[in-house]
Formats: sequence, structure tokens, C-alpha cells
Amino acid sequence: MSPTTHVSGTITGEVEIRFTDSGHTICRFRLTDVPRQWNSTTQQWQDGTPILYVCTAWGDLARNVTESLIDGSSVLIRGRITGIKDDAIWLSVDDLGLSLRERIAYTEAGLPGPGSAAPVNPPATPQPAEQQTARAATRKPGSPPGWWDDRRTSGWDAPTATSAAPLRVGA
Repeated sequence: MSPTTHVSGTITGEVEIRFTDSGHTICRFRLTDVPRQWNSTTQQWQDGTPILYVCTAWGDLARNVTESLIDGSSVLIRGRITGIKDDAIWLSVDDLGLSLRERIAYTEAGLPGPGSAAPVNPPATPQPAEQQTARAATRKPGSPPGWWDDRRTSGWDAPTATSAAPLRVGA
């Protein structure tokens, strides 16, 4: 068994998926790593010689890679070198993650849900017990809460310097 290695690079081309006769899932994709080197003479970073990889993943990882990655995705890979041929290093991928150097990624658990779109309201100002019970007794189902009436009759807060400008449609 060959030792584990870590590589990073950009997927070049489409991710191909195949299924074996026994039902196993396999995907294959190409990865290009362009190492950057500091040139002390010019005081600038320069691109080195591109390193080409042919990567193979199996099972659930193969399905997830096929569903998640496209040409141009930057990834980080942990895998094992299985050979070198056709001027490329062949890797068997054990784990793969997105590189966040140039973009933001969202996971299923991190995606906003329907409840996140609800506005966040400040807590209602505490009121003396008599006012609360009097309001609760006179409030009808479907009518606005008491704090709404208080706010409406006292006037809305003036916009602050940090608030956004009003939206103008058709102007």
C-alpha cells in the first residue's frame, strides 16, 4: 500500500462517472496543480510547471464528487499515488474537499432554511401587569400585538446614518 499524499489543484474537464457490473460507483477526473514560486530577483510570484493528475474515487465519495464538482473547481485531495503514466500522476482519492481560497462554499447543513427568512424582531418592552392584562382581554384574534399599536402611535424611529438608503423603484 502506497503512502498517503495531499495535493491541491483545479479540476480540468468534466467529472466522469461509471458503474461496475457489481454495482460499484467510480468517478474519474483530471486535476492540474500549478505551483507558485517566489522569484527573489523580480520580487514577484511566478507560476511553476503544471503538475497533472488523474484522480479516481469510489463509492459514496464518487457520487458526491460527481454531483458537486465542475470544471474549474479548486479542491484539496488526500489520496494514494497508484502510478505515473502519460506525463500524469494517477491518484486513488480517499477524501476530497473544496478549496475556499477563491470562493465561498455552502454545505447542506449550512444552507439557510425557511425559518431564516423571518425577520428578527426586538423583544417587546415590558409593561406593568395591569396594562398587559387589559390589552390581552381586549385583543381580538388576528389583531396586531400591543407593541405594534404603541409603536404606531408614538412614531417610528428616525433612520440612522448607518441604515441603508430607501429603495427607489422606477426612478
